[in-house]
Amino acid sequence: MQAVLQIVREHKKGRSVGIPSVCSAHPAVIEAALREALIGAEPVLIEATSNQVNQFGGYTGMVPAAFRDYVATIAQRVSFPLERVILGGDHLGPNCWQAEVPALALERAENMIAAYVAAGFRKIHLDCSMSCAGDPQPLEDAVVAERAARLCKVAEKVWSQVGGEAPVYIIGTEVPKPGGAAEDLETLAVTTPAAVDVTLDAHREAFTAAGLEGAWGRVIGLVVQPGVEFDHHKVIDYQRAKARQLSERITREPNLVFEAHSTDYQRPAGLRALVQDHFAILKVGPAVTFALRETLWALADVARELHCPAGAGLKEVVLRQMRSNPKYWRSYYTEPGRETFDLQYSLSDRIRYYWTVPEVQQTCAALLEQLSRTELPLTLLSQYLPVQYTAIREGRLAHDARAILLDGVAQVLRQYAQACSGGVFS
Repeated sequence: MQAVLQIVREHKKGRSVGIPSVCSAHPAVIEAALREALIGAEPVLIEATSNQVNQFGGYTGMVPAAFRDYVATIAQRVSFPLERVILGGDHLGPNCWQAEVPALALERAENMIAAYVAAGFRKIHLDCSMSCAGDPQPLEDAVVAERAARLCKVAEKVWSQVGGEAPVYIIGTEVPKPGGAAEDLETLAVTTPAAVDVTLDAHREAFTAAGLEGAWGRVIGLVVQPGVEFDHHKVIDYQRAKARQLSERITREPNLVFEAHSTDYQRPAGLRALVQDHFAILKVGPAVTFALRETLWALADVARELHCPAGAGLKEVVLRQMRSNPKYWRSYYTEPGRETFDLQYSLSDRIRYYWTVPEVQQTCAALLEQLSRTELPLTLLSQYLPVQYTAIREGRLAHDARAILLDGVAQVLRQYAQACSGGVFS
């Protein structure tokens, strides 16, 4: 974790450096992130969420060790040095078991944390902000902190057994809930400096009471709400003036930066401003899989124009699977008459839960395989994929369907890399 610690140190020295946190389990997203980083020496931070990966498999079907091996396989395939891959766990706590009583939910969260640390994940977001069955809503800060310390104690114990670099920790959470708002946003409150004080004081006291002073020294990040969010069809952009007091508050902490969640779909200038304002860890997830879906939809349109039977019906296959198993989107897409539209085009991108469905995987593979064996007319690429068309014409991108897909994802990742690339604070 020295690479992450160095980023924090450099940031505290006055350089507005940061690191993107790629929160996705899709192989094309991970490959694109690694390929983009090949040209430099920076680490790549890849995080799994508690919903994606846990001891029961999550929605990806992978336990933490399997996810580690999955990322390593992709890295080896693209010749990316494994020592530059940092694995993190996001929202690790009772999030998946909120319907259970606290004792059972926390026991399962402990087992999940243990599995993550044993598998080599070393950036751990301790998030116990959610209420479980019978809990008051919201939880008191002291309760949230005590539960986070309890999970940290498990992480420290497992690390002492398995060895390797010491874990670093992130505390706090954002509002609304992870993954974008479930309903339309009208207002969004920026976290106040007073709330930062309460969160830090409560966690510091809980860690001390649990004998975790050493671990507290490795708490490097605090998740707050800087005033950025997205719902189904709109984005709330970062406004520096509204976050100025919050930004100034973290400068009093010598070893802490902010971690910004839900930064998806922010404009490049907004991402850069976030890093300059001490949000040195920028999470991105739905925006990259939204770009993935856009590119796959466009490639399916190209296939349809070329009368390629394999893959041309990708949209129909995905929508059919989503309707047959609506548990990942039913509580999100509730507006009458907009279901088909939202299933495809909502910024919350609930499609990301369905790329691992076997029929969807097979159809995507067939689409890319057939298009890779087909001469793709530049006229169709200009029509459906104009950014990639220009890159191909300028010799910056291979004239190949797989390369086009990776570049579609990379368009988002490059914005984050540029925002985190450094400079002196103004």
